[in-house]
Amino acid sequence: MFKVNVNGENYQNETDMTLIDFLREELRITSVKNGCKEGACGTCTVIIDGKTTRACVQKLSRLEGKRIQTIEGFTEREREVFVYAFAAAGAVQCGFCIPGMVICGKCLIDQNPNPTREDIKQAIRTNICRCTGYTKIEEGILLAAKMLRENSKIPELKQTGKVGERTCRVDAREKTLGTAKYADDYSFDGMLYGKNVFSKYARAKVLSINIYKALKMPGVVAIYTAKNIPGNRYIGHLAQDWPGMIDIGEETKCIGDTLAMVVAETQEQAIAAAKAVEVEYEELKPICTPEEASTIGAPQVHGEGFMHSGKFRVPENNLFDHEEVKRGDVEAAFANSKFVVEGTFYLPPTEHAFMEPETAVGLPDGDGVKVITGSQGIYDEKHELSNYLGIPMEKVRIQSAYVGGGFGGKEDMSVQHQAALCAYLTKRPVKVFFSRQESINYHPKRHAMKIYCKLGCDENGILQGMKARITSDTGAYASLGGPVLQRACTHAGGPYNYQNVDIEGNAYYTNNPPAGAFRGFGVTQSCVVIEALINQLAEKAGFSGWELRYRNAIRPGQSLPNGQIADKGTAMVETLEAVKEDFEKYEADPNYYVGIASAMKNAGVGVGIPDIGRCNLKIIDGKVHTRSSAGAIGQGVQTVLLQIVCETTGLAPDQIIVEHPDTEYTPDSGTTTASRQTVFAGEAAHQSSLQLKADLDLGYTLEDLEGNEYIGEFDFKTDPIGSPKTNPVSHIAYGYATQLFILDKEGKVVKVVAAHDVGRAINPLSATGQVEGGVAMGLGYALTEDFPLKDGIPQAKLGTLGIFRSNQMPPVEVHLVEKNDPNMVTFGAKGVGEIVCTMGAPALQNAYYKKDGIFRCSLPLEDTYYRKPKLVKSRK
Repeated sequence: MFKVNVNGENYQNETDMTLIDFLREELRITSVKNGCKEGACGTCTVIIDGKTTRACVQKLSRLEGKRIQTIEGFTEREREVFVYAFAAAGAVQCGFCIPGMVICGKCLIDQNPNPTREDIKQAIRTNICRCTGYTKIEEGILLAAKMLRENSKIPELKQTGKVGERTCRVDAREKTLGTAKYADDYSFDGMLYGKNVFSKYARAKVLSINIYKALKMPGVVAIYTAKNIPGNRYIGHLAQDWPGMIDIGEETKCIGDTLAMVVAETQEQAIAAAKAVEVEYEELKPICTPEEASTIGAPQVHGEGFMHSGKFRVPENNLFDHEEVKRGDVEAAFANSKFVVEGTFYLPPTEHAFMEPETAVGLPDGDGVKVITGSQGIYDEKHELSNYLGIPMEKVRIQSAYVGGGFGGKEDMSVQHQAALCAYLTKRPVKVFFSRQESINYHPKRHAMKIYCKLGCDENGILQGMKARITSDTGAYASLGGPVLQRACTHAGGPYNYQNVDIEGNAYYTNNPPAGAFRGFGVTQSCVVIEALINQLAEKAGFSGWELRYRNAIRPGQSLPNGQIADKGTAMVETLEAVKEDFEKYEADPNYYVGIASAMKNAGVGVGIPDIGRCNLKIIDGKVHTRSSAGAIGQGVQTVLLQIVCETTGLAPDQIIVEHPDTEYTPDSGTTTASRQTVFAGEAAHQSSLQLKADLDLGYTLEDLEGNEYIGEFDFKTDPIGSPKTNPVSHIAYGYATQLFILDKEGKVVKVVAAHDVGRAINPLSATGQVEGGVAMGLGYALTEDFPLKDGIPQAKLGTLGIFRSNQMPPVEVHLVEKNDPNMVTFGAKGVGEIVCTMGAPALQNAYYKKDGIFRCSLPLEDTYYRKPKLVKSRK
């Protein structure tokens, strides 16, 4: 018998287990989050005898006589102080890491009531946040310390919710206290646990799958294989090339392939039985690079073919997608150029490292299923699950839990289809969950790319033309590989005014983990290349990086390299002007090296693809229920919707309830991707709010309007890539930005200045948080993050990925540039979620070049303050 004291109460347990399992499974204390169970992320942090400790590395047998505290054990005042402080500071985004951060803050304040920001950085340095960039978390802890130290009254939040106000997140309380329910926090009577049997090899022929020994193990209810899938075995949003399970006689395509699903009464039983399933393989040599994939005679990863956009396809030479953007006469442009630069860049895959590993709960729902999920697009899942189970779509319901980060990595299905399958077949609730390593092995990454680019300008620094060849590794499955390649191509020219471009891109299948959507969506990669060459061209032509950009910056009425005419709200020049003083100051100071980069990023899917936002308002019990399927993954879209309703109707925030996505009653607003939901779901909310306002203006009260529903929908037609139009409209809008990264003499980043054209800031508090978080990602992409593979198998764990920590983060100075007419779509707002992480790598490449004269062409940048030569491993 093991005895423990939790929040002042004594408990005993017959089984020795990890503290995190005891707290979550036995006591149902779900503020303690399971982010990795490896001691690396800090989401499960608790206080033990006055010290912060990870619950996942503590066993009950070592805790007798010790006092354990979680947020549930705080005083009521402590809880309310942290709720106010974290809400007011904007510290909460996806929220999954926040309870662990609150625990660290409380423990620090108990020991040091008046901490400095540096004290706080040290206190939270072992806790990862992938969303915020840590700045606002630090500010939240500073504010909480001040309020507790001074015993001050908790202020009343007086918010109008109007557009432009620094409105606190609608879910800040629940996320701060840890009461927000993510998928893994749900539990049901009679719930079973499903566990994947994954392939041992990236590429192997499956000769046999023996489940009989595992079936006899304690608690095992069922084991399913490919033959048990009642519908179409192949999933995928665009290309249906991803088998839910690999069958006997087939080849595995990556380490994340599932061979069987074990269903058992407990997690431990499911894990044990999954290990006991016996698989016989014929190991085959994997295809590890696009160069190998495109070699004549190479094995074909998808030689059997697949369905793509309603057509059956068999790729040749493993080529999944080819894209082109061509305008003008590039060779003539180079001939007319006084200065020309060129280079080939190597950009690695990147792991999203969202703090919440994938989990879904499948529930029998009559003769259909309901799935509780944490994803970026519930209607994509509804369509795919209907197909996978072979049942009508009306028999599938998807309900979104809180989502612990996504960044694109939760656009594809991972556990949802298996949870649905197991629940459908067992007729009992089934939770399917990934360990952190399984998550790393499975979900699509940022695409590794090799990009060659050539760029020329005249003697005045005016750009003449560019040529690019992009080779993308889309991994084992297509995922969003086509659209990512499109975006890399359409943005490869940068935010400048010239029309001679010759851009071609190819995406190849390999046996590496699949690659798909990741914040920046292809622009992250192409921005590295064009911006590094812009800086090199500036030096060659005798201009500063700022001056060359200013001379070429796209201005309203001019044409972008892809042909689209820049609208009146284009504020690329204004972002440069916002950073000019800092650029010139640090450029002139011999103690610093300043790197500069600019970017543009589309809002909306664009390129001719249907793109519809929806948001309905329904009056229930005197409240306005705001309903959209727009996935809330930490970017703050639910608060944006609330503000748009408040602005349009004049109602107060406490009269509005923003509901979670649920296919039962929230309309299809598409996937949270492409920086689109603020613009598209936001304008849909504006349209439905105008209808409600018309009724309110007639003198009706909300009580009078009980049961009324107001339907909001917005779409925008665009032209496909390769359109023959002289000036095609690729996207509804572009955001523009310029960032500076400043190094000291040691090569340490000491400051970042980020100027972003956001059109109109619906919520400046959230917008600055997005910028700070994106800067942190940009720093990691440039300096520390890597995703090494061996024979297609990831070699990294969460703790070795190189994610930036709080004590590494420099101060970030944010300038929000607002130029759009407030009468435009969504009050003039543009999406800002993706562009924020695209400039860090090229700006830092530039800064280090100024420091040591080495022009680096691969990431992470080698021989820097953050990556010493002795630690550098060649990628060749």
